[in-house]
Amino acid sequence: MEEQIIGIMGAIPQEVDGIIAILQDKTATTIGNRTYYQGFLGKQQVVVVYSRIGKVAASATASALLLHFHVSEIIFIGVAGGIAPHIQVGDVIIAKDLIQYDMDVSPLRPKYEIPLLNKTYFETSIPRSNQVKQHIENFLDPAVLRTKIAADELKKFAIDQPKVYIGTIGSGDQFFSTDLQKESLQQALPHVLCVEMEGAAVAQICYEYGIPCTVIRTISDKANQEASFSFESFVEKVSQVYGQEIIETLFQ
Repeated sequence: MEEQIIGIMGAIPQEVDGIIAILQDKTATTIGNRTYYQGFLGKQQVVVVYSRIGKVAASATASALLLHFHVSEIIFIGVAGGIAPHIQVGDVIIAKDLIQYDMDVSPLRPKYEIPLLNKTYFETSIPRSNQVKQHIENFLDPAVLRTKIAADELKKFAIDQPKVYIGTIGSGDQFFSTDLQKESLQQALPHVLCVEMEGAAVAQICYEYGIPCTVIRTISDKANQEASFSFESFVEKVSQVYGQEIIETLFQ
């Protein structure tokens, strides 16, 4: 039986650098101005890469993982802006499904539907999502979290008892930094828990190629006026730890 290879993606270096650092038997291949790191996490062979930001960049990178490295599954890990009122900084969202909230060819097709595919939502891998949820819940236990992230950083972002949710994630080519953007999306798609810029595109590529996809997002900000400050600081101090711990424990 051919060994299964899992692709692990982030959008920016900080989202995957911690994972790359712990790869065993690591090699690097450059394709299309992106560096793909091959190696092992435990006994699992993986390819790790950051795609750069946005749906086009993510789609191109996911396609390379499929066509060049022949991955059997893609896991995308990174940060997102919280949209639902109960979502707090430090929470983790695992996508049940994803929607491209900026897709609109109406009146030719219904708003948000992907033309010619006749799909609006792209589902993720339920078995993998449930497995990931168990690992994340263990990591987010306050007693465990405090051993991984400095107390002053947790206090700075008001991370006390973070939670993990499985739900809908919205993807689009814009960074949310105003209440107007946030409120507009809440009214249009009230079930969306958070927003980011890559996940739905990766999920669509995986759907078209018939492989499972998992999208895991740590909430870095509230998708409002404070988002740009929160995002940059959070990515540097917190999300890299989340990403490494989540992936490392998943493949122990």
